[in-house]
Amino acid sequence: MEHKRQRVQFGWVCLKARKKGPDVWVLRYRENLPDGSSIRRSVAIGTVEEYPNESQARKAALSWLLSMNAEPANGPPVSFGAIIHRYLAEEIPERPSTASRYRCWLKNHVEPKWRDSPIEQIKPLLVEEWLKKLDLAPKSKSHLKNLMRVLFNAAMRWELIPYHLNPMSLVRVKDSSKRQREPKALSVDEFRRVLENIPEPFRTMCIVAMCLGLRVSEILGLRWNDIDWEGLRLAVRQAYVYGKQGDVKTKASHRWMPLDRLLAERLRQHKARVAPLANCEDWIFANPKTGKPYWPGRIQENWLVPAAEKAGIGRIGWHSFRHSHSTLLHALGVDLKVQQELLRHADVRTTMNIYTQAVPKALREANSKVVRLVLPAQVA
Repeated sequence: MEHKRQRVQFGWVCLKARKKGPDVWVLRYRENLPDGSSIRRSVAIGTVEEYPNESQARKAALSWLLSMNAEPANGPPVSFGAIIHRYLAEEIPERPSTASRYRCWLKNHVEPKWRDSPIEQIKPLLVEEWLKKLDLAPKSKSHLKNLMRVLFNAAMRWELIPYHLNPMSLVRVKDSSKRQREPKALSVDEFRRVLENIPEPFRTMCIVAMCLGLRVSEILGLRWNDIDWEGLRLAVRQAYVYGKQGDVKTKASHRWMPLDRLLAERLRQHKARVAPLANCEDWIFANPKTGKPYWPGRIQENWLVPAAEKAGIGRIGWHSFRHSHSTLLHALGVDLKVQQELLRHADVRTTMNIYTQAVPKALREANSKVVRLVLPAQVA
């Protein structure tokens, strides 16, 4: 009986043959009319090439039906799996790195556990107990909780459940704000020992990361026309993540950065070495085999991690250079507002973020202090 009620409410999927092209999956459903009667409708979901089996076609159909269903409360409970499929189809974040992480969490953790559960039956205590049993770091568990909160918010916005307090706000994750491992900040001496075992062009990438505190996605997103050689400044305009060009992480990240003469000369040497005839639109750190930026994860595992281990420092990653840059700024006594603008943070959570403005001269002087520590004149 339950299966028949679901077919009336959610329709049914069947395969329709075509004279030309692959067969197509069709969703058939009933649409309620103002006079109380109903009429049968149908819509093409996709071909067998897109959805090889009925199970996949039915999932796509559920997502589509939730979008048009005006009276979900009159039918059977909406499954959490249907919410997930609609979210993936309509509201997954545009930023490639964020979208990739969300899809991974949904596929590997949320969907296997909750896809068949009616959304009304997913209670805070059940979610809390589930998170406790997962073999994940507290921070990762907190990310899963927040993702489920986003899904519940979407369900309320789509009017699939009543408006009320999001139940995920009651879920507790122990030690979610504590780091399991403190980020590594390199001293200048440690950084130079690491560089000894890193070849070009990755060596220059590390120098840019240490001297400017850029994220690796921003370093890979640099093009030659982002450098103002005469004005000694560098524009952070875009990022390169998972093989695609996209926006930088935040609005505050999009800005011009001061470029010290020593670092500018290092970049000139890099250009003369790897791409003397490069066009202004070419990537600064492009793989010569593909013409596209390198994959940072491979560089990290093949060069950064082994180099740090040889130097006796332990495991490091690309973000270690950003932490190191911030630590050097603090050690040099740089004004907090100047630190914020050099690191391009959106908020320092202090009143200085609202009332104080750093002047360009202060930014350049602070950045040059770091560069002169990392790249003394005799080494450059």
